[in-house]
Amino acid sequence: MTANLTKQSNFDAIIIGGGACGLMCAVQAGFLGKRTLVLEKNDRVGAKILISGGGRCNYTNLYTTHKQFISQNEHFSRSALAQWTVEDTISFFETHGIEGKEKILGQLFPITDKAKDVVNAFTSLCTDLEQEIWCDTEVINVEKVENGFNIGINKNGSQQQLFSPKLVVASGGLPIPKMGATDFGLRVARKFDIGVTETSPALVPLTITGKDQPWYEQLSGNSIFCRVWNDRASFEENILFTHWGLSGPAILQISSYWKPGEYIYIDLLPGKDIIELILQEREQNGKKMLPAYLSNLFTRKFAEALIDHIPADKNLASLTKTELEALSTLLHQFKVKPAGTKGYDKAEVMTGGVDTNELSSKTLESKKIPGLFFGGECVDVTGWLGGYNFQWAWASGFVIAQNL
Repeated sequence: MTANLTKQSNFDAIIIGGGACGLMCAVQAGFLGKRTLVLEKNDRVGAKILISGGGRCNYTNLYTTHKQFISQNEHFSRSALAQWTVEDTISFFETHGIEGKEKILGQLFPITDKAKDVVNAFTSLCTDLEQEIWCDTEVINVEKVENGFNIGINKNGSQQQLFSPKLVVASGGLPIPKMGATDFGLRVARKFDIGVTETSPALVPLTITGKDQPWYEQLSGNSIFCRVWNDRASFEENILFTHWGLSGPAILQISSYWKPGEYIYIDLLPGKDIIELILQEREQNGKKMLPAYLSNLFTRKFAEALIDHIPADKNLASLTKTELEALSTLLHQFKVKPAGTKGYDKAEVMTGGVDTNELSSKTLESKKIPGLFFGGECVDVTGWLGGYNFQWAWASGFVIAQNL
């Protein structure tokens, strides 16, 4: 889908980034009779779509509201999410051959489990709607000029200058640099004196180092359904022990709310009370040893790992009130102080980005630079795990297209 250079006046807008937001923006602009040019640095569009959800693409979440997004302005996403709803996403994909199926917690995937079907739907629509896509094209400079923007590009080793009356920055965030992720969108914002809020990896595994690491390492591969929380958020899903720390859905979720130096807490038996369970069990099996009992509640490997932290030589009947309370604290308020995260290489998204105070929530246009729009992950709007970030990408792409 790489086209020859055409007169730049033929384009109503140039879109930098051929990801979820950029592709949706191009398609929706096409529906309105506008012509756009998508500039993509990689050799194909939708690279992050293709790897999402293990190659299956969790493309939205049935329960999306603004409350599942982190931003310095918690209400900023309301307008875009109202203009392009989950129902709109479902209808859009069904119309273009992708039927969805819910897995868990409202997560919607293509019934085929193939992320490439999502990308193919967009590339086919771009062809039908005469929206151009240039891959292997790196944007090296953006300048504001009268009536629009000059965009300097490097395409197949050749430097060229483009012009567009409108410019859409949908270049993504910092995660997964090996897939071409850069801070381009943030650099464009700073160039035009548009504020950028502090960024950090989000939806990312947490690391444990020092004297505690061997304990986690021995449990590598063990997965446990838990409640993980701090003073800002709480999630009930699986955690996964790894040789370098903690991962799994609940850990990825809480990572977006965690800051270095802070603790997180894990309830290893959510919805249950270990003291009540033991008191009930010892009426029938008071002679059962505590480690043996815990092996029934957890994997044997995890129960064995707890031995140094519990009165392992005692049976249920002989446990004192103090010992029961200590066990309750251990299992229901398991305290973890991560050393850090696995960084942008392993993060699914980032927190922070282009300051929402700099953008119109209704149009996503810069308040300072008319004709300049920011959408998708480069904006300070970060969703939970489970399709929320795609819903923001579709919504922001739609909203921008309406205002080109």
